[in-house]
Amino acid sequence: MMDVKAVLKLEGAAVALAAVWVYAMSGQSWWLFAALVLLPDLFMVGYLVNNRVGAALYNLGHTYCVPIAVLLVGLQFAVPVLSAIATIWIAHIGMDRMLGYGLKRVDGFKVTHLSRP
Repeated sequence: MMDVKAVLKLEGAAVALAAVWVYAMSGQSWWLFAALVLLPDLFMVGYLVNNRVGAALYNLGHTYCVPIAVLLVGLQFAVPVLSAIATIWIAHIGMDRMLGYGLKRVDGFKVTHLSRP
């Protein structure tokens, strides 16, 4: 039987690698990458309110939908720095998944879509 968690980690690694490759091809500064790669973790601040707000805010910052939308806006309107920020964000999410960090459930910070409910 296939280990679903291992497949999701592999998928995260593939996304992270692809995003880093796209970023490298963009010619943007690696200082920008280093400065922003951990920025999406600020979405954890919602946990200062409670688990429900924390999970909602964290998940908003750790799904591919928002950075892909930002990437498309950056590409559509030829704003390279916006595309770069979105690519860094996508790389962050991929790295998180690769390391086994998943979308949060309201049960607690360590309860994710990659852990047992």
